[in-house]
Amino acid sequence: MPDRRTPQAHPDRDRAGYVQVRGAREHNLKDIDVDIPREALVVFTGVSGSGKSSLAFGTLYAEAQRRYLDSVAPYARRLIDQAGVPDVDSIEGLPPAVALQQQRGAPTTRSSVGSVTTVSNSLRMLYSRAGSYPDGAAIIYADGFSPNTPQGACPQCHGLGRIYEVTERSMVPDDSLTIRERAVAAWPPAWHGQNQRDILVTLGYDIDIPWRELPQEQRDWILFTEEQPTVGVYRDLTPAQTRAAVERGDNPSYKGTFSSAQRYVLHTFASTQSALIKKRVGQYMVGTQCPSCDGKRLRREALAVTFAGLDIGELSRLPLKQVAELLRPVAAGDAAGHDDHPEQAEVARRIATDLLARIEIIIGLGLGYLSLERSTPTLSPGELQRLRLATQIRSNLFGVVYVLDEPSAGLHPADTEALLVALEQLKGAGNSLFVVEHETEVIRRADWLVELGPAAGEQGGRVLYSGAPAGLAEIEASPTARYLFDHNPPLQRVPREPGSWLELQGVRRNNLDGIDVAFPLGVLTVVTGVSGSGKSSLVSQVLVELLGVHLGHEVPVESDEGELPDEGGPATDGRIVAGLDRVRRLVRVDQKPIGRTPRSNLATYTGLFDHVRKLFAATPEARKRRYDAGRFSFNVAKGRCENCEGEGFVSVELLFMPSVYAPCPVCHGARYNAKTLEIRYRDRTIADVLGMTVDMAAEFFAEDAQVARPLAALREVGLGYLRLGQPATELSGGEAQRIKLATELQRVQRSGTLYLLDEPTTGLHPADVELLMRQLDGLVEAGNSVIVVEHDMRVAAAADWIIDIGPGAGDEGGRVVAQGTPQTVMASKDSRTARYLAAELATRS
Repeated sequence: MPDRRTPQAHPDRDRAGYVQVRGAREHNLKDIDVDIPREALVVFTGVSGSGKSSLAFGTLYAEAQRRYLDSVAPYARRLIDQAGVPDVDSIEGLPPAVALQQQRGAPTTRSSVGSVTTVSNSLRMLYSRAGSYPDGAAIIYADGFSPNTPQGACPQCHGLGRIYEVTERSMVPDDSLTIRERAVAAWPPAWHGQNQRDILVTLGYDIDIPWRELPQEQRDWILFTEEQPTVGVYRDLTPAQTRAAVERGDNPSYKGTFSSAQRYVLHTFASTQSALIKKRVGQYMVGTQCPSCDGKRLRREALAVTFAGLDIGELSRLPLKQVAELLRPVAAGDAAGHDDHPEQAEVARRIATDLLARIEIIIGLGLGYLSLERSTPTLSPGELQRLRLATQIRSNLFGVVYVLDEPSAGLHPADTEALLVALEQLKGAGNSLFVVEHETEVIRRADWLVELGPAAGEQGGRVLYSGAPAGLAEIEASPTARYLFDHNPPLQRVPREPGSWLELQGVRRNNLDGIDVAFPLGVLTVVTGVSGSGKSSLVSQVLVELLGVHLGHEVPVESDEGELPDEGGPATDGRIVAGLDRVRRLVRVDQKPIGRTPRSNLATYTGLFDHVRKLFAATPEARKRRYDAGRFSFNVAKGRCENCEGEGFVSVELLFMPSVYAPCPVCHGARYNAKTLEIRYRDRTIADVLGMTVDMAAEFFAEDAQVARPLAALREVGLGYLRLGQPATELSGGEAQRIKLATELQRVQRSGTLYLLDEPTTGLHPADVELLMRQLDGLVEAGNSVIVVEHDMRVAAAADWIIDIGPGAGDEGGRVVAQGTPQTVMASKDSRTARYLAAELATRS
């Protein structure tokens, strides 16, 4: 094992061109020293959880940001989201840094491709200064072409493009029910809804006849009135008894105020802070295209201005490749239409030249299929990162460190080549590129390689190697070396034969235009294709929705919490014509977080913590004190530390600096009160258990099957390094996905389940991919079906069946280009996947 100053660090080398890190201890880093060259493509690699991101983002980027912010006025500094102070002795030679991380788009449809790349700003200027106005129309400034400003937003839909309303049909889905049977589904559940029904009894309404038999006038008042009468409510009385009590003037149980269903839905959606409540009431709102702007979100005056015969709304809906074609003649000065105004022609040429340069960079990164109005919540993290990368290339900065988090994630090998060209452009401009990456093709193109490891978590955090990629071949402890240099992995097994087929016909969604496709059952199927070809539309949207309807599942909404319902995305069209009888259950294993707060963690999500708490409650001392299992939850007042309310840390407010989180001075991070921590199970407190890694806990609880089973499943998917109490907010998307897979694996297996996974190798080292594939194969062997959307050619080569979508992206994709065994698809002349698959299979022969 290399010591802190590794042999590869070359202590006698001239340090002028290097970033010198000394004593880095962030997260699991073991007090490491490392020297990293500037103006080079440096790749940080290692198994998942080895410390790559802790060094690249948690140490280098965080320190660069801290130094920059030290120069900013204290008042302004507190308005900026700061990364915190890294745990490191010193870093020398570190330039300013820009981070391009994997993250979801802003959770609002107002954020779009155009706003992220700032292309929309230039486009508005083009329409303002060089657009064709109707005769006599006044000039509109650039802000007037933005749906996010009062000057530009359509007054009817407020710039959303859709108007939302509630209807009798949406609020009363089953009119055969009575009001007592909750015919008005839009009213709140539990007591609040019961209160409204009791108020109607006092008001004289019959709540025991079917809704459809009520007079229309009464139905309209109940659903839509703005009146809010306050009347007495008589609990536990029948309607007849209530009427008699009202006539006698008896004192009511309490006074209640009526609120119509419409008022409740609209007011709750606008005012609630709860994403779950917002989602619940949102389902009763119906969205339709705004009739005033035809969904284009702008005032009529702005839509009357055209360029190349299109208004700005129409142009923003075109794929960027088509926009570029429209701009080329204008940028070249060849466009007609400004002969009488040469100054306007020059303005148009200049703005179009700038726009074209920006758009061509985006096209070069393989994103020409996107439109400017595409909202960021619908983009994958990989697409969003490449858009930000395009913006940085255009900025022409010099001497900056760009820190990138797996830029190849979500990319087909063909798109990865375009990405590498873009990275070379940034490097050629005099910048440094520090890239956290698992993709072997990106690692091979690095000028310098830093591998951390050898394993994950506590077994990682050391520098195994720092130097040119070729030198890694000499490092025996390197988990990466064999994937870079060993071309003789085990031979590919013979593909399994499908047991039956799940056949879909007439599928329409996004760029899928009426296609037919058959998924084999009882095997491992991998769906491939370039980014944007329609893979996720087919599997994660259409297949999920059609199967969900058949199985009676609540179809998951593919949008961020709190968004307005029915945002106008294309509806799914198509049907399943065969194979439904062979699918008894559908399980999606996605990369969404297992929880949104630090209170959610590995132990609580998998359910193993319930059994652990019962073990503590069953100890003699706990029984003597009458402590139940709830006492050992950090979410319950009787057991948790009241100073930090079970968080384990407290926030220290600093006037002009970001808040600092420090261990709670009362429980010292244990999360529980002193009395609870007096209870020990095999000489360990409940806080000690939460501090254990999965590997440590598996050994400690080896004799208890109910705890040992989920721990074994977590180890099987390579998560033995995670702590049981590790907050959900600290887990990567790949880790969250594997936790979900492990939670599924620990269940008693039933055949006939269809498992869907969308890019499960994101964030995984090749060694971890092997672990994942072993688990997926195990699911198939148990009589289930697995469908995986994936770009990793190692996964595709190990599949029983491949369905390749394409051939291109956007309107150039959406078709089944090739399907069959890996050997069959490899031979396809139409598939852009074929040559990369052939290269992977060649290494296995």
